[in-house]
Order: sequence, then structure tokens, then C-alpha cells
Amino acid sequence: MKHFITKKKTLTVLSIILMLVLWKVLAVVFDSPLTIPHPEATFLAVVKLFAEPGFLMVAGSTVVRGLTGFILSGLLGICIGILAGISPGFNTFITPMLVTIRSVPVISLILLALIWFRTGVVPIFIGFLTMFPFICTNVSDGIRSVDPGLVEMAHFYKVDKRRILTGVYIPAVMPFIISGASSAMGIGWRAIIIGEVLSQPVYGIGTRLQLAQTYLNVEAVIAWTLIAIALSFIFEKLIRWGESYLIKWQNGL
Repeated sequence: MKHFITKKKTLTVLSIILMLVLWKVLAVVFDSPLTIPHPEATFLAVVKLFAEPGFLMVAGSTVVRGLTGFILSGLLGICIGILAGISPGFNTFITPMLVTIRSVPVISLILLALIWFRTGVVPIFIGFLTMFPFICTNVSDGIRSVDPGLVEMAHFYKVDKRRILTGVYIPAVMPFIISGASSAMGIGWRAIIIGEVLSQPVYGIGTRLQLAQTYLNVEAVIAWTLIAIALSFIFEKLIRWGESYLIKWQNGL
């Protein structure tokens, strides 16, 4: 196991190095900062962004919008997903709605949201609609994955309902919730930034991306993109950390 983890880390590092090398080669070939800036110049631009007085407000605003959309979609997705998993009729009723939400182009949702809401709310609304179907569907699938015979046997032996919940349903549903949350966060994060690019709130990574593009500042565009990727990576790690914590908690029951 330890050897596998070491090998996995090595391959990850090699993949990152390869991307940096390709980036450097393309920068040398095009030889134009307006097309592809050099990696070192871009990373210097990232450092400069960190040093800007308003950086925390810009990045923090996007993070707050992302977390707000994620929490709202998570709460509603889990509740509706549980109902859909328990009731086949409700699942049949809600499925066309989920398919419709997933199928509507994000740009269409943003254009409608620009009409309905003020600029700061648009990215939250887009993030919520983007993340909600993933969480709801995964929770519903997790509930249906529970072996009915196992539940019947627990009822037959008069096992406490709390024990059935923590020992049967939660272990079965948790991997689906984590998977849905991870997928939702990855896709929702991009949707939120797209929403910021088009709605142009006062503070937000998407707003700064649009501003940099307007002035043909390619270094700043890539620098803000790298910051967005880093934030997405951090949230992904936090979700995985939460998964490992829940596994330990379940084993301790």
C-alpha cells in the first residue's frame, strides 16, 4: 500500500512537470506574451495578485458564493434525494425535472438569472442549479442501493432505528453523497465563475478575469485561472478529508 501511494505521488509530480514543460515550449514557440506567457512570468503575476490589497475580498467573495450555492444545493439535494430513494413514485415524478435542469445550457440559465436577480446573486443561483441535480441523484441512488432484505432483517430482530440509520443507511449512502458532492463542487465552481464573468459583481474572480481579458492581459487571465484551480483543489481535498473522517466515525460506532 505504501509503495502504491509513493508511486501515485511520483506519477502526479511527473504529470505536473510535463504540463509545465509543454507550457514553456509553447511559450517559446509563440514568443508572445499576448498569446502564451512564460510560466515563470505567470507565477510572478500570481504572487503579485496575492499582494494586491483587494485580493482577499475578490477571492473571498467567490468562495462565499461557491459555499452558499453548495450548501443550499446540498441541503435540498439530500432531502429530495432521500424522498426519491424511498418513494419510487416521487422518484418518477422528480426525474424529468432533474434531467431538464442538467440539460439546460448554463449560458441560458445565466441570461435568465441576469434578468431575475441582482449581480451578486446570479453566480449563487447558477451554482445551486448546477450542483443540485448531482447531489440529489447520487443520494437517491445511494438510498436505493441499500439491501431491502438487510433492513427487513433488522426490523425482524427489532434493531433500534438509530442503529439501522447509522449502521445500514449512512454507510450505504455516504459514498454516494461524497461522490456527488465532489462532482458537484467541480462543475459548480466553474459555473459560479462563469456567472461572475457575465454578471460582473463588484468583487469576484470572474469579474477580474473579464477585466484582464478586456485589457488583453493574458498573464492575469491565466494567473486568476490558476488561483481558481487552487481553490477548487483545496475544496476537493476538504471533501475527501470529510469522507475519511466520516469513515473513522462510522467504524467507531
